[in-house]
Amino acid sequence: MIKRLLLAAAATLALAGPAAAQNVAITNARLVIGDGSQPIDGGTVVIRDGRVVAAGTGVAVPAGIPVVDAKGAWVSPGLFAGFSRLGLVEVDAVDGTNDTSANGSPFHAAIDVAPAVNPRTSAIILNRSEGITRALVAPDTAGSIFAGQGAIIDLGADANPISRPRAFQFIEYGEPGAGLAGGSRPAALAVLRNAFFEAREYARNPASFNDRGKDAFLTRLDAEALVPVIQGKVPLLVHVERASDILVVLDLKRDFPALDIVLVGATEGWMVAREIAAAKVTVIATALADLPETFEALAATQSNIGRLKAAGVTVGIGMLNDNDAHQARYVKQYAGNLVALGRIPGAAGLDWGAAFATISSKPAEALGMGGEFGSLRPGRRGDVVIWDGDPLELGTAATAVYIDGIEQPLDNRQKRLRERYWKPTEGALPKAYER
Repeated sequence: MIKRLLLAAAATLALAGPAAAQNVAITNARLVIGDGSQPIDGGTVVIRDGRVVAAGTGVAVPAGIPVVDAKGAWVSPGLFAGFSRLGLVEVDAVDGTNDTSANGSPFHAAIDVAPAVNPRTSAIILNRSEGITRALVAPDTAGSIFAGQGAIIDLGADANPISRPRAFQFIEYGEPGAGLAGGSRPAALAVLRNAFFEAREYARNPASFNDRGKDAFLTRLDAEALVPVIQGKVPLLVHVERASDILVVLDLKRDFPALDIVLVGATEGWMVAREIAAAKVTVIATALADLPETFEALAATQSNIGRLKAAGVTVGIGMLNDNDAHQARYVKQYAGNLVALGRIPGAAGLDWGAAFATISSKPAEALGMGGEFGSLRPGRRGDVVIWDGDPLELGTAATAVYIDGIEQPLDNRQKRLRERYWKPTEGALPKAYER
């Protein structure tokens, strides 16, 4: 009982508020910068006031900074979950713990997930212990192709998880968008274009905007939320899978040239990779889409990401519709599979450095945040992980996780259950556990 009370008190203190950014130097590391380059031995990373000031070989440690000797272990930037719903769900089937969508709301584009993110959800605690330090958190759609405004969060053990609120707008196109817009892709496109035209009119004269409350096609708050999107100040994340649908989305730039489009999913992206690259559009792809689960993904192949990168597309890995509220940690396995894929004749995979970048710097770059997150280049946030092996191997675990230079607790419920039942002794467990 006393132990439980102490643990609860420690958790409360940890969540009292964000800790001050700290200083630390990690030396003697097999260092991964996270920018697509290969690991280097004998590396050092120095973090001051929560940001990276130097990383590489021959780096001098300033006087007065605490030093951690990695003893040759792998050290990398924290992993960036390119698409998730972490912090919005505790139990999927319990509505009171699920804030991904709002079926009865008159608002859509205006919905902001940031106030709903709960840093104490078990998924955040678990994924932090697996090396995930930042995540893109997106709302889900309900009654409109517009899901709302997503956030970038950190997975630190404090009460302030939001790194950047209202970081992007997320919409559905393709088959899901068609269903939400009345039954067809042309209907979804008409909804999208009309909303953008109305947002443009709102931007020109907000006072004259005709907002009729719940009967309005686009509410005032929705229009306001879409203004920075059509101005290119906020990325527009579009879930789209079919190659022809991707071309339709790219064509939106003709009428709205400032749009900063990011394709999400993009299972058939390899078929139009040159067009995506020419449009300077980035992709957060589903990593292991190798079966045609729907009619819009008939050309699914695990070589999708490799082919997109070969065409010059910036591409990261996301977890869209892949247990995205709980298992962001799977991105390590997916990136590792891309390395293995590169060794199969005829397949298009990635080398180790490029594969790791798909779960670190590339998702951040896709959102225009590569200068803040995802790598150990100078000026980036001090998110660092020490591993007990190659981080893209299944059996590897994180031994230390730093967010903004602050070492994080790695304890979680799964670990405690494992320790409890690993070697059960007589009298320690209920009778049901006896053989």
